[in-house]
Amino acid sequence: MKFSPLLIASTLVHLSLVDFAIIIFYFALVIIIGMYLKERSNTGEDFFMAGREMTAWVAGLAFLSANLGSLELMGWAGNAYKYGILAAHWYWIGAIPAMLFLALVMMPFYYICKTHSVPGYLKLRYGKGAQTLSAISFAAMTVLMSGINMYAMAVVMHVVLGWDLSFSIWISSVTVAAYVMLGGLRSAIFNEVLQFFLIWAGALLIPILGLIEAGGWDGMKAKMVHNLTEMGNANPTAYTHLWSTLGNYSDNPMGIHWTGIVFGLGIAISCGYWTTDFLVVQRVLAAKDLRSAEMAPIIGAGFKMMVPFIVILPGLLAIALLRDPNTGALMHLVPADQAWSAAGQAQGLHGYDEVLPLMLARYCGPGLLGLGITALMAGFMSGMAGNVSAFATVWTYDIYGELINTNATDATKVKMGRWITLVGIIISIGTAYIVMHAQSIMDYVQALFSFFIAPLLGTVLTGMLWKRATRAAGFWGLLIGTLSSVGMYFWVKYDPVAVKYIAFSFAAQDQAQNMFRALWCLVITMIVTVLISLATTPKPDEELKGLVMGLTPLPREMNIPLLKKPIFWASIVIVAFVAVNIIFW
Repeated sequence: MKFSPLLIASTLVHLSLVDFAIIIFYFALVIIIGMYLKERSNTGEDFFMAGREMTAWVAGLAFLSANLGSLELMGWAGNAYKYGILAAHWYWIGAIPAMLFLALVMMPFYYICKTHSVPGYLKLRYGKGAQTLSAISFAAMTVLMSGINMYAMAVVMHVVLGWDLSFSIWISSVTVAAYVMLGGLRSAIFNEVLQFFLIWAGALLIPILGLIEAGGWDGMKAKMVHNLTEMGNANPTAYTHLWSTLGNYSDNPMGIHWTGIVFGLGIAISCGYWTTDFLVVQRVLAAKDLRSAEMAPIIGAGFKMMVPFIVILPGLLAIALLRDPNTGALMHLVPADQAWSAAGQAQGLHGYDEVLPLMLARYCGPGLLGLGITALMAGFMSGMAGNVSAFATVWTYDIYGELINTNATDATKVKMGRWITLVGIIISIGTAYIVMHAQSIMDYVQALFSFFIAPLLGTVLTGMLWKRATRAAGFWGLLIGTLSSVGMYFWVKYDPVAVKYIAFSFAAQDQAQNMFRALWCLVITMIVTVLISLATTPKPDEELKGLVMGLTPLPREMNIPLLKKPIFWASIVIVAFVAVNIIFW
């Protein structure tokens, strides 16, 4: 894929001076925040864990914002165009139960043992072998995820403004490197809170203006059915139903059964991501006390349920409204690998991942365009900074501190953290180009989760809930679970008939395969862990206090008002969660 040094001839819009001023102001602001917080990030606890002094609201918004990057904004808008409202499952059944489980069950264990990372917990529970394996796999995943965020931002700049891919990647990467190297996790968290509000301010423009043009929700559905029929879709009404089409594989655009959604997504991928992915868990560990650490995921869950309005709805509106600005003809988007091919570029084709920038160009004029692009940039910065800061922590504590320099001082670790941040960003730039070979960025991301997150969940949960799990079982369960997932992925790639055995249907699309593959590797991980545990000697109970449920007295705040209890707010979130699933059934 080749571009001119800076710009290409074809641009959808042009920035005004006001737009440029908004974007430049944002870049300057995040650098200033990093410089201001540098003096408060001179110890390991400050640089890597933000001093463990964040309030529940700050930790909760950062917890969500670290996930709400440009990857989310663009990837799920593209998946909504591809799969319809089924993409909203990743925000409801695929997030809310797991976030509440983290808050009420797992967070007390993480917080009490004062670990700096999830691999750090595995060291305490299983030993160095499981810690090292999980640290290496997590480090690999974070730089791959960071590269995805770079690619997503470059697509926005390319589609909307005609900027060169490499230029977009480098200018944004330098900015993230500067403020994370200066202020560490504290700087990342403060910028993530800022970015949370910027994302909502900019991203709300598209669904509001789109619904007005479409004639409301009913008008949008009618236009979607008409356009999907025109595209030759055999089941156009399935794109606006959340659950009612999941009884048969062939009745929905994803080619999946409800069991895949509930068990593959709701348990294997969702619980794996929200409870063991250190990118998001790190934000909660920075909370000032246990109650704040429990409330942070609950606050995040409340806001998470509203995110489909700014992420999924633009993809649905694109099906209803997106037309070629020159001819007025219905714009039919294609898989990203086709759009970015030489033939696709020659025909002017657009891929699924370009839904959001295309809609942004459709609705935003001077000023509003600057705000919208800044919102996407904020999402990019948030996602990339989250991955890079998590990578720096895991590398410094679980790889460098455990394998390379076991006598490293606190000052040495801070210095290493700053430099490895830069290294992580450089590696991420290389991985950004890998993403172009995926049909859509979210298909690619969920494949990574099935490789690394689902087996890690099996290892952590077994160790946290079962005292009989042993050191050897933790290592081999995690290794075999990870290899089984990768093996199933390549089995299907080289023999497409294998999808029948992995996902139970030849109609299963990439996301359906990801969910079933994650479920199988979770089951394999737990079976291997249990079998090896039964054949090996466990640790004595005394060594497992603070690490295993049933052996750990959990501190609880007594005599506090109902409105301050985490369980009360978790119940409110559950009621709202059930309601939205019924409404969009």
